[in-house]
Amino acid sequence: MKVAGFTFVRNAIKYNYPVVESILSILPLCDEFVVAVGKSEDDTRNLILSIGDPKIRIIDTTWDDTMRQGGRVLAVETDKAFDAISPGCTWAFYLQADEVVHEKYLPAIRAAMEAMAGDPAVEGLVFSYLHFWGSYGYIGDSRQWYRREVRIIRNDHRIRSYQDAQGFRINGRKLNVSLVDASIYHYGWVKPPDAQQAKQQSFNRFWHSDSWIDKKIPKTGAFDYTGMGFLKPFSESHPGVMKERILNQSWVFSPGPSKRPSSLIARLLRFIEIRTGWRPGEYRNYTIIKKKVTPIA
Repeated sequence: MKVAGFTFVRNAIKYNYPVVESILSILPLCDEFVVAVGKSEDDTRNLILSIGDPKIRIIDTTWDDTMRQGGRVLAVETDKAFDAISPGCTWAFYLQADEVVHEKYLPAIRAAMEAMAGDPAVEGLVFSYLHFWGSYGYIGDSRQWYRREVRIIRNDHRIRSYQDAQGFRINGRKLNVSLVDASIYHYGWVKPPDAQQAKQQSFNRFWHSDSWIDKKIPKTGAFDYTGMGFLKPFSESHPGVMKERILNQSWVFSPGPSKRPSSLIARLLRFIEIRTGWRPGEYRNYTIIKKKVTPIA
């Protein structure tokens, strides 16, 4: 069984993406790693080269900035990286540039890939998510955050990145997947406020018109992290590759008071989820057909 990692990135330095940490976090599982590096306004390409691992292969790309509907350009760039993977790989492990895997999960992930490698009915593996907000000490705790997504897929190029690259589909249908006993640490909302605000101005152009951005995105130099609502403290360990970045956090974050759900239905749905773990009406871009595989100690 061979495994390829793949990702895409542009302007990683300008927008403060932990892309090096992301790649390093799963590199031990990978026989090769394809990085689609978009033409950037900073030194992103040399940042990837600085990792200095022979497994890593860069493909240079140019983003189509005229794609301004539904974040489609992100899926296009994801597919460019996926299509460059060597045909001899069984699995393709996808991480976005702000997603990191804790080293404690690597045995479980490898066990799941090995267990499912010979079962063609399993087209991917789905992970749980921790979404950090404002700092490394708080995670989102409400229905607005997706709980799971597919991050390992068969090296089958009928599979395509879906919509804005959050997940994948095969010939337009949801993938049949197995649960992995592991989480993705999503740091997309943990950046210096100036970098976060700059990212909002830039990335919203892949979903919205200039007039929408002028109306909805505040003209300020720093992102306002307050008012998110349900957050909960995170006191467990972070991936080891994130240690230096966390120590160097340069801004102060205060979560503020949690907001009460705005409607009776919202309060009821939150109550049900807290009491049972079930999220009624949850969107799932996958079909779970296998339970978790836990490695034998």
